[in-house]
Amino acid sequence: MSKTSLSVLSTIILIIGLSATSPAPAFDTSAKQAFLIDFDTNQVLFEKDADVLMPPASMSKIMTAYLAFEEIKNGRLSLDDKILISENAWRKGGSKMFVKVNDEVKVSDILRGIIVQSGNDAAIALAEHLQGSEAAFADKMTKKARELGLKKANFKNATGWPDEEHKITARELGLLAQLTIKNFPDLYPIYAEKTFTFNNIKQGNRNPLLYDGSGSDGLKTGRTRAAGYGLTASVSKAGRRLIMVLNGMKSSGERKRESRKLLEWGFREYDNYNLFHKEEIVTEIDVWLGKDKRLSARVNEEIKLTVRRLDSSKVKTTVHYEEPVSAPIKKGQIVGKLKISVPDQGIREYPLFAMQDVEKLGAFGRIAAAFNYLVWGAGD
Repeated sequence: MSKTSLSVLSTIILIIGLSATSPAPAFDTSAKQAFLIDFDTNQVLFEKDADVLMPPASMSKIMTAYLAFEEIKNGRLSLDDKILISENAWRKGGSKMFVKVNDEVKVSDILRGIIVQSGNDAAIALAEHLQGSEAAFADKMTKKARELGLKKANFKNATGWPDEEHKITARELGLLAQLTIKNFPDLYPIYAEKTFTFNNIKQGNRNPLLYDGSGSDGLKTGRTRAAGYGLTASVSKAGRRLIMVLNGMKSSGERKRESRKLLEWGFREYDNYNLFHKEEIVTEIDVWLGKDKRLSARVNEEIKLTVRRLDSSKVKTTVHYEEPVSAPIKKGQIVGKLKISVPDQGIREYPLFAMQDVEKLGAFGRIAAAFNYLVWGAGD
């Protein structure tokens, strides 16, 4: 028989309950594609055509830098290594770091040329250094996308230069940004640098959110005629981090306004709630024919959810297990499941694990327990 325990429900409501008086307002944006996700919980807060392939322009350089970061982390590339600048890299149009042919430039400078200055010349120089040619590097970018679970992305160059086959989705750009922050905490801070000077030419970071006190510490803008104006950004505020992708806007001013509007909405309308910590007792379960009559059960992970503030009082948490739970029971054995229902997010399930061993009663004890059950029933 399946038994549902409601003992946890009141605890959750006490922890996160807020008065809900009116529904949160709907949100819209003039961007053609949009994606907003909570960094810690992976909860999508807003999306608009987030799975439609789009030209990412210079936001492509997030993957270009990702491959370099990976080489550095794995010890195959050093920030102090020198990169020889080819004529091919030097000639590339668009935004530039202003490297010179046959110069040898440190990897640390090349990365800043890519990330801060959005230099196409720097991106091509890095690609040629790592894979021999930009085309080979672009193939590596696509291969890496598949390894990371980005199933639609297709890269044809290292810069984001217009190409009909060079596409990615807003969702995939957001996930790539998320992985960059998670996997390279020592290198990611380069994205927060506001200026970089190379060859006596000082250039500012094109990310407009770095200058407005919003809490942004990355990542990358993009703009071509086909793509419009785009931005992949990360903002950390009040203990939370949101990742945002917008693309297809008509001007830099619109890009800044829509970015701020979406991020402010995400922080205002949603919050994160810690429901259970790892190893925290979730419930007590009656044990049949055990030397201990009750068993503590826990989840084996922290449960943190992103919930619309006005819906937090509607979160419902229940414990389910098959009755009777019979001894013997081993510590770590799955004894039930925790179900959490969140408005507009469906039901999430987490296994519940025994927190201690429970030995089976001996023959005499089992007979006595059976007799008591027949005479007195299950009890309270």
